[in-house]
This record gives sequence, structure tokens and C-alpha cells, in this order.
Amino acid sequence: MPSRLIVWSVTSALAGFLFGFDTVVISGAEKTIQAVWSLSPGQHGLAMSMALWGTVLGSLVGSWPTDRFGRRPTLIWIGILYFVSAVWSGLATDVYSFMIARFIGGVGVGISTVAAPMFISEIAPASSRGRLAGMFQFNIVFGILVAFASNAMLAGVGENAWRWMLGVEAFPAILYTLLCLGLPESPRWLIARRGNSAEAGRVIALANPDFSEGQIGAEVARIRSESGEGSEKSAFWTWRLRVPIALAFLVAFFNQMSGINAILYFAPRIFELAGLGQQAALLQSIGIGVTNLIFTFAGLWLIDRVGRRTLLLIGSVGYIVSLGLCAWAFASGTYSIIPACIFAFIAAHAVGQGTVIWVLISEIFPNRQRAAGQSLGSFTHWIFAALLTTFFPTMVTALQPAQVFGFFCVMMAIQLLWVLFIVPETKGVRLEDIEQALGITKSSRADS
Repeated sequence: MPSRLIVWSVTSALAGFLFGFDTVVISGAEKTIQAVWSLSPGQHGLAMSMALWGTVLGSLVGSWPTDRFGRRPTLIWIGILYFVSAVWSGLATDVYSFMIARFIGGVGVGISTVAAPMFISEIAPASSRGRLAGMFQFNIVFGILVAFASNAMLAGVGENAWRWMLGVEAFPAILYTLLCLGLPESPRWLIARRGNSAEAGRVIALANPDFSEGQIGAEVARIRSESGEGSEKSAFWTWRLRVPIALAFLVAFFNQMSGINAILYFAPRIFELAGLGQQAALLQSIGIGVTNLIFTFAGLWLIDRVGRRTLLLIGSVGYIVSLGLCAWAFASGTYSIIPACIFAFIAAHAVGQGTVIWVLISEIFPNRQRAAGQSLGSFTHWIFAALLTTFFPTMVTALQPAQVFGFFCVMMAIQLLWVLFIVPETKGVRLEDIEQALGITKSSRADS
């Protein structure tokens, strides 16, 4: 694989590092923030979920800048949003200022889940698209691990430790923004949105130095042919796109119905419910990050070998077993197995849904609708993540933990049936050929 292509993919995927760091760093500060500003459970849930509500907006509007201005400028502005949020969060003097700062970072997260996986998918060859686009997820879990470790290291620096926990993100945000200045524009965006075949050919040549001029010309012609012209091919909410729309919505919906974001956000609190002390709970949270990282490696190694659908099946079974055992442990008072069950749950998520979600959504839409499709999947993911995180503190107060984990287990049993009977395989298929594989044929375009 050309080193230049790897560098571009890693740089874009670093948006995922900031995503993971930003969304989870709050877990080490959430109890202190509740005490500092004397927040009620409802106010606490809202403050903790404000970044997620920002991701809802960011994912909803993320397709507009990526289509209007391009993938590269959008990725650069994502870094700026992360930087502003980190500095502002660390300096916030009241809960309302804090909420605004977290909301801004959330907008960056939401847009990153649209722009970064899509950019990587559009520059990557079909044979390695899963591994390259999956690096976005790897960087998410790496960011999660670093956030947990950072929180543990900064926990003892004094009464303002929580401010340092949140503000330290400014440093990787600056680095990411500077690296993005070296990215090219997506060749598929250049052709589909600007009609600039010459520049697209130049980028394809840089990404594929072994291509002859004839191969570059043929690739440009194929992309131009499939991208098409005219408003009838730009429509999104059409019958012909019913299959990718349903797939994008459901893969994102089930991702959150596993409880992953709620468990990551409130991991220290869950471990304390299981009888661990506060410091031990923070250290166990680092174990979550390590487990997530190791099994994401496994998912990246497998995704272009066994395929997306197989990983979803493996993850679904792992979800059911680990969540079911967790529910039983809380119900029976067998608290000693809860950390192991949580680690098994994280492993199942990392190798399955965690590795697959952003890759699959970025693959299944035609070139001219890819940004809107990525936005749909991201919006679905984040609206349910925000709802779960907002109400999770209330849920664990009003319901028994066994009931909460039991609900997540049932939802994952439904996901298993969906994967078995509905989800197709996209491994090794060119983006333009997936259109035909999903039944979005040229002859059906008149239906739009």
C-alpha cells in the first residue's frame, strides 16, 4: 500500500482520536462537576450529554460543508472546533458556559463522523478500504484509552483537576489541524461536485503510483459515469435508496441500543456500583480502554478478510452473552464478575459494531448521495447516544441495574436477527459497484 495513502488515511482518522478523547474525557470529571455546581440529576444528565447534543447537530448538518466546500476544508475546521471547545471547557466559570463549550466540541465530533470516514473511503482501493476506513474507529478507541489514562494521571493535581482533564485536548487538536493542511481533496468529490477530472486524476495518481495513465483515465471515467449529472440523481429520500437508507439507520440505531456510550460515559460509576472504590473504578476504566484498543486491532485485521457481516455476527453474540451475564450478576449480587463482563462487552463491541459501523455507512451510498447518507447514519447514531446519556443517570436511579443491562441484551438479540437475515456483505467491492449489489441499478433511477 502506498505510504502516501496511509499518511492521508491516518491524518483524516485522527479526527476519530479527538472524537474518542472528547466524548469520554468527561467521565473522569462528571462527579466533580455535579458537586462544584450543585447540579440536580436532571441538570447533571443535561450537562453530561451536551456534547452529544452537539454531535446531533453536527451530524445533521455535516453533509452540507462536506459537499459544499469539500472534504479537506471540513476536516480542517473540525480541528478548530475541537480546540475552541477544549480551551473553553477548561476555563468555564458556570454550568451554562460549560454546556456551550461542550456543545461546540460535540458539533466537531458530529461533523467528523460524516467527513472523515467518507474521505478515507473515497481515496482507498476496494481491497483495503475496510482497514483504512476502520482506522477512524481505531483512533476513536485510542482516544478513549488516552482519555481514561489522562484522567487517572490528572486526578491528583488538585481541586481543578477536572479543568485540566478537559483542557488538555487543545494540544492534539492543534496538531491534527496542522496535519490536515497536507491532505488532498477527495477525487470523487472533485468529479461529482466540481467536475474537475484533471485534479481528480492527479490525486488518484498520487494515491496509486503504480497506475498507468490509461488506468488513471479509466478510473476517472468510471467515477464520472457513476456520479452522473442532474438533480434526479442527487435526490436522497427516494425509493431507489431505500436499502442503503435502512441499513445506515439500523446499524447506527443498534450501535447505541447496545448501551456502549452510556457504559463508556459512566464506567467509573458502574464499577462503583459493583463495589469498587473511586480510584479503583478509574483504573478499571483504563482497562476498558486497553480492551477496546486490542479488539479494535483484531477487527481491523479481520474486516477485509472475513467481511463486515461476519464481524457484526461475532459482535452480536458477544453482546448477548456479556450483557446477559452482567444483568444476572447485578440481579444475583455476584458483583465480582461485573468488571470481566464489562470488558467482554467492550471486546464484542470493538471487534463487531465498533469496527464496522463507520466503514459500512461510508460504503453503501452512491457518490452523489454519500455525504447525505453518512450524515443520516451519524445523526441516527448521535441522537440515540444523546438520549441514552441524558437519561442514563435517571435510569440507574429509577431502575435496577439488572433491568437496564437486560434491556440492552434484548436489543442485541434483535440485532443478531437483523444481521442474519438482512445485512449484505460489501467486502472487496468497488464503491461504484456496491450500488448495483444493493439493487440501486441505473434502470431504477427513473423512480427517483
